[in-house]
Amino acid sequence: MQKYHVKTVRVNGIPNRVIADPEEKLAKIIRNQLKLTGTKIGCDCGQCGVCNVIVDGKVVRSCIVPWKSVAEDAEILTIEGIGTPTKLHALQWAFIVHGGLQCGFCTPGFIMASKALLDENPSPTREDVRDWLQKHWTACRCTGYKQIVDSVMDAAAVLRGEKEMEDLAKMLKPGDSVWGSRYPRPNAVYKVTGTWDFGDDAATKLPEEVLFAVPVCPETHHAKVKKIDIAAAEKMPGVAKIVTAGDILANKGTNRIRGQVGSPTATTDGWERRMIVEEGDKIRQWGECVAIVCAATEKQAREAAAAVKVELEELPVLLHVKDAMKPDAPKVYDEIEEIDGIRNCFNKRPLIKGNDPKAAIDKAAHILEEEFYSSRQPHLTLETDCGFGYYDEEGRLTVQTKSICVYRHLLMISRGLGLAPSKLRVIQNNMGASFGYKVAPTNEHLIAACVLATGRPVYMRLNMKEHIVRTPKRSPFLMKIRIGANENGKIVGAEHTWYVDHGPYSESSQDLTNKGGQFFLAPYHVDDLRGCGYTFFTNHRWCGAFRAYGAPQTYWGCETAIDMLAEKCGMDPLDFREKNLIRPGDTFPSGQKSEVYPLQAMITRIRPYYNIAKKRAAALSTAEVKRGVGIAIGIYNSNDDGPDDATSNIELTRDGVILYNTWEDHGQGADIGCVGTAHEALKPIGIRPEQIKLVLSDTAKAPNSGAAAASRCQVMVGMAIVESCRKLLDAMRRDDGTYRTYDEMIAEGIPTFYEGYWKATLRNNEGEVQHCTDMDGATGQGYPFANHMFGIFLAEVAVETKTGKTTVEKFTLCGDVGKINNFLVVDGQQMGGIAQGIGLAIKEDFVDVKTHNNLLACGLPYIKDIPDDIQLIHMETPREFGPFGAAGTGEMPLSAPHAAVGNAIYNAVGARVKDLPITPEKILAAMKK
Repeated sequence: MQKYHVKTVRVNGIPNRVIADPEEKLAKIIRNQLKLTGTKIGCDCGQCGVCNVIVDGKVVRSCIVPWKSVAEDAEILTIEGIGTPTKLHALQWAFIVHGGLQCGFCTPGFIMASKALLDENPSPTREDVRDWLQKHWTACRCTGYKQIVDSVMDAAAVLRGEKEMEDLAKMLKPGDSVWGSRYPRPNAVYKVTGTWDFGDDAATKLPEEVLFAVPVCPETHHAKVKKIDIAAAEKMPGVAKIVTAGDILANKGTNRIRGQVGSPTATTDGWERRMIVEEGDKIRQWGECVAIVCAATEKQAREAAAAVKVELEELPVLLHVKDAMKPDAPKVYDEIEEIDGIRNCFNKRPLIKGNDPKAAIDKAAHILEEEFYSSRQPHLTLETDCGFGYYDEEGRLTVQTKSICVYRHLLMISRGLGLAPSKLRVIQNNMGASFGYKVAPTNEHLIAACVLATGRPVYMRLNMKEHIVRTPKRSPFLMKIRIGANENGKIVGAEHTWYVDHGPYSESSQDLTNKGGQFFLAPYHVDDLRGCGYTFFTNHRWCGAFRAYGAPQTYWGCETAIDMLAEKCGMDPLDFREKNLIRPGDTFPSGQKSEVYPLQAMITRIRPYYNIAKKRAAALSTAEVKRGVGIAIGIYNSNDDGPDDATSNIELTRDGVILYNTWEDHGQGADIGCVGTAHEALKPIGIRPEQIKLVLSDTAKAPNSGAAAASRCQVMVGMAIVESCRKLLDAMRRDDGTYRTYDEMIAEGIPTFYEGYWKATLRNNEGEVQHCTDMDGATGQGYPFANHMFGIFLAEVAVETKTGKTTVEKFTLCGDVGKINNFLVVDGQQMGGIAQGIGLAIKEDFVDVKTHNNLLACGLPYIKDIPDDIQLIHMETPREFGPFGAAGTGEMPLSAPHAAVGNAIYNAVGARVKDLPITPEKILAAMKK
């Protein structure tokens, strides 16, 4: 007999009598019983603070507080009790105007924690704010934290009566541009008030027929599945169906996911990823699904999933690329041929530019030959993988998830499910960040298979442990680099071999492997290059897209090598870089000229900061704490490799315009990207930003604009938006240059709907306009990118000589991303990228699934891990083939900040660590050497 605790509590000032399981956590009672979904659930173990509420004046992480611990007559305050979209609290207002939010999933938790602080201390210092948020384990993966502190400080000033809250609706005067401003993103007001529904929130509003789905995933890296016994589990309470591979095969599906290999040198066709592993087949990584339990409640589904019996034959495990390439290594796939006789290698990318550099390097005055290793960085989104599916009004199987490429996902899973693409619909839910992992179908195929098998709506949500161990990670690179420089410090040639550990699937591996060639020494003039990248199967976690995709690995190797070579030449690291910079007319490793050459001006701009930083480090260093300064340069692309295109449509209405596209938003600001671009394009007719309505990321309503990846959307979708606006304006324009109204367009029978289309466009080495091309399979030469982003990273660190503990005390980024659409967005992207780069440098890793299965163990950076002193220097060189001169911004900030941190650590204590992360133990070991 279940016994319940009944208590009267005041929730947001309103008395409530609540009857609940005494062991149920307060967060779930608030969400599921009180229906206040502004309180989010992330980690479920008190490590992220997204569930923060205030109970009797104290900040409480409600995901770890059982109902039995809540006092009778307790006062509970949630985000809904702070303010509303039409009546904002000062904190909510300040988070909007300072860009203290991006994806918005953690925002209610930060506002609740900050409210409790300001109630207790109306005049906090910045360090008070940081200490408070650290104390209450309140985490953000998007912002870099500085804007959050800015928001709290400004809100405090408002509450003290020292500052007025500006009316958001009047922030833009008539005739002003949204473009180039700090105009808030349209969804910000809903995120700060907790009214922006994420996937788990939307699921609470599904029809009562919905089933909860739990995948059955045996805990093994590599095993043959001998038997799957679902008999006992099927009979358990609430179970409606246990879905297996047999259900997919019965629907004439292939039970495979289309893998996007796209390489002429690959020995796999990209269809090796199973949707659900069958009896007789192999599990090839931890967290592989063999069945899915669909039941009435999550509790029932999890209990039944635990009762499914899976008989396994354990097989040898490969968890490192060095093990995978050994001649006697077991094969991850017996049926896939090796490349160049290398075990478990399924693809390669040669790089040939200029003459063979071997002889020049051999004769060079200074030679650097080293090996580097980058880690398997986890994404660590605070919203876990979740989504749901159902049949829509036209009988289409509809899947709503965190997809950041809705059309691509539709095509990747339809054949495997046995569905015609026209019978499948994919919609992006409002989402709590991705950082690229959702380029991959992670749950779309599983949810769809359950809907097919049951005929009912189905919801699936992984808990944080499952989310971390079952979703893709950044691919580790093992890099062998050899560079020569002459007696004057000029690079005479370079060689690079890189080995990519991609886990057991080839999906998305080709573009990733390309990056090891495309960005190897990309900031420098190097006429003669030779290199080759090899891609391997292992049994570690499959690796998918992660912000800056391939660049952090490549720059970790080459920007560390550049520092080491500068030392061999007896030169300052910044001077050495400047001496070897690419100059106008120089080409990248792909043989392509850059569309702009801003690096010389950027070095000139950052040099005073660098000189001051060196003086500061020398002045503050002691025997116990050494300070150091490090520099690194990163370049990244702003379109998908090779041919890339996008479509965006516009419709004129009586109230304004509607934009239709799939600029998927995973926190980077797709809404303001669309609004800022369209508002600028439509300035001749005086459209206000609030008159621009968005219909985004639904394959039934919007055209295919491509994926929100490769920092491509501002350029590709932006140019398509501009083209659609141009067509509309041409149609509206009268002979005298004035413009028709909507009613006049209708009266004259002039269409009000126009399609915009753009293909990635550049000027080739001869100055002719052309579209991007694929790279040559034999040489790696071609015209893969229309636009690039440039960054110079300056890190200042303190290292404790006894412990090896490193603190990044200040970070400066000089960036050039073309003309800036929205400074709040660009600042947030750049600070957030720096924070992730610091995490990659010194904290984050995913090695042991039994250890690295929570946010803390994986090294998620909290606010005190990231400096409050982050300085951004924007240089806006216009791009010819970007909307109003823009490039992208999202990935450049994570291209090379970690290399700057590593170089700064060496500058501080002389410890050169060549494999990530740079832990205290590694620093101490290197210091001893």
